[in-house]
Amino acid sequence: MKRLKIHTAMIYSLLTALIVLYNCTTKEKANASQNESFNQTDHWVVLDKTDADQDGTTFSWNFNVKQPSDYVLQMVSTEASFKNKESVKIKIGEQAFEEPLLKNYSINSNDIVSEFKHKIPLKNTDEQKLSITTEADFKSLRIIPHYKKPIGSGKYHQEWLTMHQSKEKQGALQRFKEAKLGMFIHWGLYSQAGGIWKGTKINNASHPGPKVAEWLMHAFQIPRAEYKALAKTFNPDKSFAQNVVKLAKDVGMKYIVITSKHHDGFALFDSKSSEFDMVDATPYKADIIKELYNACLEEGVDFGVYYSHGNDWMDGTDGNYKNIKKVNDSLGIYTHPTGKNLWDPSENTHESYLENKAYPQIKELLTMLPELRLIWFDGTGFTTEAQAFQFYKLVYDSNPNVLVNRRVGYAFGDYLDAGDNKIPSASEKLEKYWETCGTTNNSWGYKSYDDDWKSPKELLYYFVDILSKGGNYLLNIGPDGKGHVPETSAENLHEMRKWIHENADAVYGTSRWKTPNEGQEETLLYGTGHRAAKGFKRDFTSKDFWFTTKGNKVYAISLTNTEGEILIKSLKKGEGEIEEVKLLGSEKSLSWDQNENGLQTTVTDIPKDALGYVIEVTLKHNYEN
Repeated sequence: MKRLKIHTAMIYSLLTALIVLYNCTTKEKANASQNESFNQTDHWVVLDKTDADQDGTTFSWNFNVKQPSDYVLQMVSTEASFKNKESVKIKIGEQAFEEPLLKNYSINSNDIVSEFKHKIPLKNTDEQKLSITTEADFKSLRIIPHYKKPIGSGKYHQEWLTMHQSKEKQGALQRFKEAKLGMFIHWGLYSQAGGIWKGTKINNASHPGPKVAEWLMHAFQIPRAEYKALAKTFNPDKSFAQNVVKLAKDVGMKYIVITSKHHDGFALFDSKSSEFDMVDATPYKADIIKELYNACLEEGVDFGVYYSHGNDWMDGTDGNYKNIKKVNDSLGIYTHPTGKNLWDPSENTHESYLENKAYPQIKELLTMLPELRLIWFDGTGFTTEAQAFQFYKLVYDSNPNVLVNRRVGYAFGDYLDAGDNKIPSASEKLEKYWETCGTTNNSWGYKSYDDDWKSPKELLYYFVDILSKGGNYLLNIGPDGKGHVPETSAENLHEMRKWIHENADAVYGTSRWKTPNEGQEETLLYGTGHRAAKGFKRDFTSKDFWFTTKGNKVYAISLTNTEGEILIKSLKKGEGEIEEVKLLGSEKSLSWDQNENGLQTTVTDIPKDALGYVIEVTLKHNYEN
């Protein structure tokens, strides 16, 4: 009996050991799988010269990409056959361009990679035709994802989709869609400088990169210790929070997003993960984020924070640039240095920055602000797919009601942003709800000498154009070092306020109608630098209309104050049976005629100083999106 007990005990111990060993082995395999780096060449298309259909000096291939995105084209040649600046004509679908060959990279000991500058948007996975015409001797062509739009492995997609489609996220997204207009605030230590460092304007800074005021540290390559000293004089007025929230509410902005931490690494909140913050490093000695959050709650304005997760010039070392560049150089891929601290990087690793500062600070914000509505990530840089997903999941696990924007990385955002001061064309079909962020002049942070203010009419045009295309407008102010909003910026917002409040029904809770606009062609914004260089030139006529819809109503928006007879062509007979036509803001119905040419009516009593008017058209049946 005793021997049986011993044998039983031995068998039990052996089974336990085997189970533990199995679990450990399984865990190791799982960890190995989790840590296995994604092979970015999986989304490359390589076209060998020997596989081309050749007609003289023209070579053609048919190809497919695995995922729609923006791509670039590269040509691979041997060292012996490469001729610098030899011309190449390229045609992909409807796109055609010509560029010279340049020696961009050397790979495989004796191969030259030439990358063409032209960005190639491929919007589907259908078969495409590529043709090139050149005298150059080459080995192959490579179609690779553009560095600004890296494509991930997809292994996190299903888990992300489950979170994104949760009732909490969708409820938050619906609230966001109805808000339409928000206030962006770029504000921090850099605001004291006003875009000038030691007497030199940032536009004249010798180093490459954006010349907007909040990039002060980068533009002048200010050493970390020297920049850190700016905190000693950052002591804004105590009324900052109340003043900006009051301005936002007066204008009709439904949400506020402020730079809780920009690329310079300075936190406007009391952080346990860094002493480079508002409470520990400045004479203000208070948490400005908490103050602004409380002021928003009191006024019924939704609150969100901007957070630079990929770039941190104080504690984020070189943004992992050297490690990424080493791999990319071996493959012949461009490594973009903009936004990376290559002049005075911190001595830690980028991974330790994420673990010890970025992730903890996001958690701090979520804990401190239980009614936070969104986190506006920025500075994706070289954030990996796994890291981007971890940021998204961290937010969801802490508070599933908080939205996350596109710039968290790898398509993990709950909504898209069109880009800084960029508005998509009406013909573009976006796969998610979207937002455009824009400035009231040509800088995000306070730039003391930038007086190129966008007029109330220009700002309203962008807003109406965005509304008609079904998006949100996040309009920026850049307070100075004391927290004061530039006078002209505030005045122009107040001018917009009159139109917004009077025509609120055509704004909040609306969506895109089947026809976004009629009249002149759209005047598109292509970025902050584009507007700064080109200015704004557009005349508005009584034939120009933009449309929004809600329920059984269609709103036709005009940006003129011209009285008299108007014709709205998009509401011709057959485009909806009309029940009533009114001038929004008036209880009086207008006489109207709907015929084959459009909806005819007459408008009167438009104030001479009005920025425009809205015709409210009630249909007998709801419009189906």
